[in-house]
Amino acid sequence: MDGLKRHLNESVQLKLSFTLSLAILAVAIMAGVFSFLSAFDEAHELQDDVLRQVAHLMDRQRLSPSTPKIDPMLKDVDEESRVIVQRLGDSNPAGASVDAGGTLSLPTTLADGLHTLDIDGETFRVLVSTTAAGERIAVAQEAGFRNEIARDWALRTVMPFLILVPVLLLIVADLVRKMFQPIAALSKEIDQRAEQYLHPVEHGHLPVEVRPFAVAINRLLARVGQSMDSQRRFVADAAHELRSPLTAMSLQAERLADTEMSYMARERLTVLRQGIERGRGLLDQLLTLAKVQSATELPKSPVSVQAIYRRVLEDLMPLAEAKQIDIGVEGELDAEVWASELDMIALVKNLVDNAIRYTPEGGRVDISVGVSERKAVLRIQDSGPGITLAERDRVFNPFYRTLGSEQIGSGLGLSIVQTIANRIGAEIHLDFANEAQQTGLNVAVIVPMR
Repeated sequence: MDGLKRHLNESVQLKLSFTLSLAILAVAIMAGVFSFLSAFDEAHELQDDVLRQVAHLMDRQRLSPSTPKIDPMLKDVDEESRVIVQRLGDSNPAGASVDAGGTLSLPTTLADGLHTLDIDGETFRVLVSTTAAGERIAVAQEAGFRNEIARDWALRTVMPFLILVPVLLLIVADLVRKMFQPIAALSKEIDQRAEQYLHPVEHGHLPVEVRPFAVAINRLLARVGQSMDSQRRFVADAAHELRSPLTAMSLQAERLADTEMSYMARERLTVLRQGIERGRGLLDQLLTLAKVQSATELPKSPVSVQAIYRRVLEDLMPLAEAKQIDIGVEGELDAEVWASELDMIALVKNLVDNAIRYTPEGGRVDISVGVSERKAVLRIQDSGPGITLAERDRVFNPFYRTLGSEQIGSGLGLSIVQTIANRIGAEIHLDFANEAQQTGLNVAVIVPMR
């Protein structure tokens, strides 16, 4: 019982359906009882009219009840339709039963009218009437059969209630469910949105009672959008402002490298230049992240994955050659995906850049594309250390870097990849390139194709 109360308090739809069902059942029970009693009384009234009509026929036709005779065959007569007519005060020959043709033992003092009498253990409905000739007659029927006929009639009257009420309950439950469908659709539409889609929800088709809630959600989305825009603008502006002094510092460091200095000073200068380059890379990644988070335009045409691969390899080939890494595209299969070209370049470039940086010298990086079930599968596989199962969920967080990594990076690459994948509806799967030795990283990006 406590569980039912908890569910009713948690669900407005269940509470409304339950309340309406109880109300319908209560009304149906009262209406059914009233109809049953009314039909039952009406049936008795009609049966009393039959007794009156028989008495009137006897009087009009000047008929007189005959002397009762014992006839065993009367037991086979339909008792439900049998009407007993006798003179009031007739004796019962040899104590014969009514079923054998005997008379009822009725007192002669009965007044004219309808009576319900218990005679010899049975109940009879008796009409006493005085004819125009002054003869008093009694017209009777067994009450048990009368009640059985009345009950059958009353049950046939109530039968539509018994059939239609369950149907009505199902209709009400279905109507309530359909009334709440716009709310469920609104909840599903908001839940399936990506974090960057903050456009208002459509509320014109919603019921008037729910529309203020949708309007409030739209206002909240607008405030969240403004806050996120302000945050992205701050990051972009800060990155732009920091880029100029870092460029100046880089130029000064290059000029300083041309001057004569001690071995120890040159080592410190090398560390300084590495720090400056790391800062410049971080700023570039911050600008890229801010750009991909704010981009909401839909692509107007598909882009070739092989073309994206070629552009990325042109940019990153010097880095791969510096580490003597064997990098290339496997196969000639191509696929076209509906996504922004800049987004796809940023996605692939960050994945390939990570693969090159974390692959030891003399290693291997393989890039390929496949098609499966109307989806393009972009695969970047390297011979580096890979990512452990415990860290695979955390590597997509901004500024998170794998423990024990000696590579210089910003920790934003996979975060940028995840942001782009969410916007274009892609999935990212991380696995070991070599499952037996649990080494290497195999990144599969599954992008829907139209």
